[in-house]
Parts: sequence; C-alpha cells; structure tokens
Amino acid sequence: MNDFILIFRFDGSQKFEPTPEQIQESIKRWQSWIGGIASQCKLVSTNQLDFKGKVLYANGEIADKPYTEIKEIVGGYLIAKAENLDEAIKLANGCPVLFFGGNVEVREFQKY
Repeated sequence: MNDFILIFRFDGSQKFEPTPEQIQESIKRWQSWIGGIASQCKLVSTNQLDFKGKVLYANGEIADKPYTEIKEIVGGYLIAKAENLDEAIKLANGCPVLFFGGNVEVREFQKY
C-alpha cells in the first residue's frame, strides 16, 4: 500500500452562508465519507485547514491570506492508503466537497 494525499479545493470567490441545518448535513456527509475510508483501514489522517494564514514568497514578500491571487481555496486534506492512483481516485469519489462544486486533487507521496 502507498500513501496518497487527497486535497480538497473549492471556489473561495463564491459567498455561501449556510443555514445551521446545512452545516449539520455537511458535517454528516464528511463524517460518513471519512468513516467509510476508515472502515477499510485506509485512513492515515485528515484535517480541515483554517482560512487564515500567510504566504511567504521567494522575494521575502508576505501575503496576508493564502493564495489571494487565485479564487480556488484549499480547505483541507486526507491522507489515505491505496494500492495505486486508480484506487485512491475511487476513495476520493463521494467526497463532500464535490457536492459543493469543489474538486479533489489526488497525488501519491514521492518515494526516495
């Protein structure tokens, strides 16, 4: 088995103010999807990222928010075990970010 990172991205330019019911439904979707991966013993770790942050550039410039020049925001990630990229893509299928117009980038960790 190899480790893969699933990076959750969404359009940060869209203003979305969910109702409490929508928040609870979203939490249930995430718990169910992550729980399904964990039940297969393929979950390594996962985390949601805060929206606050800074970006340091090579010239020493510091931007107050992550990637302010693009509209796509990385909202979190999951590290999973899979035999190959195709299996990792299958694990990404059903990720709740897809229901909100987002996407999941799937990449294998490089071996040295």
